Amino acid sequence: MEKIIEVSHISMGFKMDMNKVSSLKEWVVTWLKGQSNYQTFWALKDVSFEVNKGEVVGIIGRNGSGKSTLLKIISGLFRPSEGEISVKGRIVPMLELGSGFDPELTGRENVFLNGAILGYTEAFLKEQFDDILAFSELGDFIDMPLKTYSSGMMMRLAFSVATIVQPEILIVDEILAVGDEAFQRKSRAKMLELMGGGTTVLYVSHNLDQIRELCNRVIWLDHGKVVMQGEATEICDAYYI
Repeated sequence: MEKIIEVSHISMGFKMDMNKVSSLKEWVVTWLKGQSNYQTFWALKDVSFEVNKGEVVGIIGRNGSGKSTLLKIISGLFRPSEGEISVKGRIVPMLELGSGFDPELTGRENVFLNGAILGYTEAFLKEQFDDILAFSELGDFIDMPLKTYSSGMMMRLAFSVATIVQPEILIVDEILAVGDEAFQRKSRAKMLELMGGGTTVLYVSHNLDQIRELCNRVIWLDHGKVVMQGEATEICDAYYI
């Protein structure tokens, strides 16, 4: 099997300011006196695993276990403090849908803005625009400023842009609850289509029933460390204990 993601002994530390300062001036004085006091919080510690091409891998763990940090490192949003990571193929990270949107621009303008952030060309977006609009079900709202949209409308547009192509690697963080119930069914069907079409998927969810249904393999994180990894049913059963 071709390895498409290799994570080797990565750790991610964040500095935490332990000084109890209440103003910028007080912080500068403390820093000038050399009295700054920092501690490092390790969100991930010595994490290693491999993902083969076409696998759907679930990542589970309680809040604060390091799941989202791990996805952001694989997506290239964070650089690990220690260790190495190798990723082969085009990544579409569906982590914070709509994070690159501008509320002052129309939905149409945001399609091209967000699409450019995801690496799509203007020509490609023009070619795919009608399909994006149809999937989002926004109709004439596409030419309204984004600040007039409900959160559900914005998520529908973001999801439609992000899934317009079949990426080699799809990174998903709890996004199957997009829009109203009808759109959730449609977005779930789209995700299943991508997962069944040879796309390699990393999928974070607290819903173990979805993890069992969708994933071949599961990685269980706790306090930034890998507790277990292996076949989905085995790891999910152990997680319940």
